Amino acid sequence: MKTRRITIMAMCVALAMILSYVESMIPSPGIPGVKLGLANIVVVFALYKLGWKEAVGISLLRVFLVSLLFGHAASLMYSASGAVLSLAGMILLKKSDKLSCVAVSVLGGVLHNAGQILMAVVLMGHNVVYYLPVLILSGTVAGIGIGLVAAILVRRIPTE
Repeated sequence: MKTRRITIMAMCVALAMILSYVESMIPSPGIPGVKLGLANIVVVFALYKLGWKEAVGISLLRVFLVSLLFGHAASLMYSASGAVLSLAGMILLKKSDKLSCVAVSVLGGVLHNAGQILMAVVLMGHNVVYYLPVLILSGTVAGIGIGLVAAILVRRIPTE
């Protein structure tokens, strides 16, 4: 792997971590689990500009490091479950090359929330699926914003 590519990936991990930290400082809108997902700007950018393997590495490394530095075991499990499901969906949708960066981001936001709900069911042992419609709506709205920003960056930032 070229030094330039490794450097870009390292900068992506660092930027995603910074965005996660900044997001943690933004007051909650009063609805548990609703977040902007700012770090996903970097993941969507990486998916389009670097490739799916690199995007997976950046995302999972960010989840692990942010949980290690600022979270706890439960936050790691929730974040990882959301990230894995989100990445799988975004990779599959992007491979089809039929929908935009915004659509890929929206799917990622919705699947991230679905993954977290599944983990909550596993960890808490009771059904919290009733909360999914709220998270689908918030994931869609956040996914649109994240996708728009990521699309601009994909067009404007060269990686090679």
